[in-house]
Amino acid sequence: MPTHCALLVIDVQVAMFDESDPVYQGDVLLQKIQHVISKARGKGHSVIYIQHSEGAGSPLERGTAGWAIHPSIAPITGDLVIEKQTPDSFHETDLNLKLQENGVTDLILTGMQTEICVDTTCRRASSLGYALTLVRDAHSTWNSNILQAEQIIEHHNSVLSMFANVVDTENVMNG
Repeated sequence: MPTHCALLVIDVQVAMFDESDPVYQGDVLLQKIQHVISKARGKGHSVIYIQHSEGAGSPLERGTAGWAIHPSIAPITGDLVIEKQTPDSFHETDLNLKLQENGVTDLILTGMQTEICVDTTCRRASSLGYALTLVRDAHSTWNSNILQAEQIIEHHNSVLSMFANVVDTENVMNG
């Protein structure tokens, strides 16, 4: 059943869950994203994974264990995986083309890192004309020198509400 909606799972990769520098509420994040993926698949929506790649020696070096999409939310046959090298999931990738080819007009965003790749992708998708939903409790980050991760997430949920409908996992795709 074709739909006009796709779920983006941004940069949820093994290296992001390093126990020496844990992402804020990492286990909860994975559970929330699993829930959203299940709902999306149940509605026949495409699930698209965005996979960040960096250079040699980086935790996200292409082909390394850390670069892999986290196994608890890993793609299944038929899911699309888009590799990127910048915070913008659309920049120098074929994401927009693939979405257009499949008639996608609405995007649901989850993933990491709230203030970098999630923020940039949300703003770019809005500029490209997509109707957006940001899942308020299915994206995460780390503490910064200035703010705690929870503050960063809440701030971005507020700011990004100018570009997206911001809802929690229990209310996403209802109706």
